[in-house]
Amino acid sequence: MISMVSRCKDVKTTQLLWSGWPGPVLSDVEIRPRIVKIQESVTAYVRGASDNATNIEIQEVLDQQRKVIEREMQNYEYPNGKYGLNISKLEDLVMEKGGTPMRSIILTSWRSGSTFLGDVVNAHPANFYHYEPLLDFGIVQIREPPLADEALTNIESLLNCNFHNLDRYLEYGKTGHPWVFNHNTHLWRQCQIHKKICWEPRFISKFCQLFPFQSMKLVRLRLNVAENLLAQKRLGIRLILLVRDPRGILQSRKHREWCPTSPDCSDPALVCADMVSDFNAAARLIKKYPHSFRVVRYEDLSVEPYKYVKDLYAFYGLDFHANVKRFLDTHTKSDVGGVSSTFRNSKVAPFHWRTDLDFEEVDEIQRVCESAMRLWGYVIANYKRIEYREKEA
Repeated sequence: MISMVSRCKDVKTTQLLWSGWPGPVLSDVEIRPRIVKIQESVTAYVRGASDNATNIEIQEVLDQQRKVIEREMQNYEYPNGKYGLNISKLEDLVMEKGGTPMRSIILTSWRSGSTFLGDVVNAHPANFYHYEPLLDFGIVQIREPPLADEALTNIESLLNCNFHNLDRYLEYGKTGHPWVFNHNTHLWRQCQIHKKICWEPRFISKFCQLFPFQSMKLVRLRLNVAENLLAQKRLGIRLILLVRDPRGILQSRKHREWCPTSPDCSDPALVCADMVSDFNAAARLIKKYPHSFRVVRYEDLSVEPYKYVKDLYAFYGLDFHANVKRFLDTHTKSDVGGVSSTFRNSKVAPFHWRTDLDFEEVDEIQRVCESAMRLWGYVIANYKRIEYREKEA
């Protein structure tokens, strides 16, 4: 079992944490001036007509989505002073009307429960979901410049609904990586119907500006870099660091073909060095940003999903809407689908490492991860304890 947080060496620090991408020759023109003129006019007309048709299509989609959002937000319970948020109406949150959206971020690493938690937040009405916006960076962890500078610039552009300088990111999604958008429920629904405009920056930017809520999950950015986002008050983000037992992380990553060839994903020493770095950053940030930064362990969330999701929604300043409860009711009771599915028996999902890993694998992880495990409150397993649990199961 996972130890209580108070078993960590630095009890006070740990308790504080939990509280918290050639023209025509001259003779041609002289002999056939009318033909040339007609050809140019036709070309210009076709191009202009095409652009106009695209603009009309974009406007129709935007008008339709505004109505959808207004309908979703009927009878919504705005914070109106709660959680330090003076928000009482939809216009306060809509960028195209001069408002500032409520922005929530989940920061973690691969196979740490972020797909599940990201979908929990995306179950909220009128939410625009930035799903892993650093996908085009590859299987790397971003810890320092120069990657950190580029990553932060891209993230800020997304949070400000500015897709015009994200050519690499959009091209990556358009050429065989649809998950850049397909987790964004509202956007992907329109992309299925309006394929021509789906990856157009002018469309996505305007579409994004309609939404009162934005969520984002990041699995490639370490916390010491993400601090730059917390420091920008105009963004107003609230960030959660999601932590998971390294044994569970590495067991889950075994099932992903893209992981074993990338040290940042498969090397226990690198995984746990990042966990130590995140702990040290978290201990500082929880004091510096007590109202906009918090930590949660995946195991705690899984064992008591309703309790922790309610707490996290309150931290984000979001209403625990009926849609969210419905999501939990249907996604936490039984296993359905493959390794990327979010339909899970949540009380069992975090602990598959106990039966899926040989003790030699467990022991190898524990030897290099002892410090990280101690800091985050995870108990070292021994052979007899695992053998007993297997027989008991």
